[in-house]
Amino acid sequence: MDLIVAGDRTELAEACRTLRVGREVSDGRVGLALVPTMGALHEGHRSLVRLARERADRVAVSIFVNPLQFGPGEDYSRYPRTFDADLEVCAAEGVDVVFAPAAEDLYLPDRQVGVTAGTMGTIVEGASRPGHFDGMLTVVLKLFNLVRPDAAVFGRKDAQQLALIRRMVLDLDLPIEIVGAPTVREADGLALSSRNRYLSAEERRSALALSRALFAGAEQPTPAEVRRAARAVLDAEPGVALDYLVLVDPATFTEVPDDHAGEAVLAVAAKAGTTRLIDNVVLTLGRP
Repeated sequence: MDLIVAGDRTELAEACRTLRVGREVSDGRVGLALVPTMGALHEGHRSLVRLARERADRVAVSIFVNPLQFGPGEDYSRYPRTFDADLEVCAAEGVDVVFAPAAEDLYLPDRQVGVTAGTMGTIVEGASRPGHFDGMLTVVLKLFNLVRPDAAVFGRKDAQQLALIRRMVLDLDLPIEIVGAPTVREADGLALSSRNRYLSAEERRSALALSRALFAGAEQPTPAEVRRAARAVLDAEPGVALDYLVLVDPATFTEVPDDHAGEAVLAVAAKAGTTRLIDNVVLTLGRP
């Protein structure tokens, strides 16, 4: 079956009907999995699509740079848009349908109702980007309603986003399985991101401090030592302007206490030059 490209909700509805006709779910797989993206697809996105293909008989990818999740002064207007190349990636990975709507097809001009991310949407990344998670959850819910997937795949690099989507699915009783995919990194440790293309060679070298800090922290046994080791790496890199470095509960994104034992997320956000990057690792504290 050739790749179907749907440019609006009417074409999407027809494409999804086509995908479901005569399909039999096999061997514990679900019928349709969705991979929401903002385009500028790279190897990390390919890994999401491959995981979706493992989970489902059919795979849909959305490509939409969502204006609601960008704040004033952020990079909405210059966010990389590489649609033709993205379609080539999707075709190569066996995607069945790409949904690539215009903003006016998703949002009414007098839009009033959206999703509120709650308290967790105002801390950590949400404190640095007010309203970001409200906009992200709003578009994700709209995509869920339009595509009606059985499962949706998101990268764990955006750990707070993943936690909030899981919470939205729980709170709103959405019949969708949320699958978290491992972060994909370059050989030198830099997490793949569409924004990496903004970096100069010198800025990219500085940006490696983020992953080095996380890996240094992950080797430590206690919260205090994790924070201290990670911060030391970042403080030693003058080319990085730190926004936050936090050690948080993976479900609530609240800071864990110094006596915490169990799983935690060590997350960082910083600028290398003018490019803001995020990264995280999951670690287990209090291990013998």
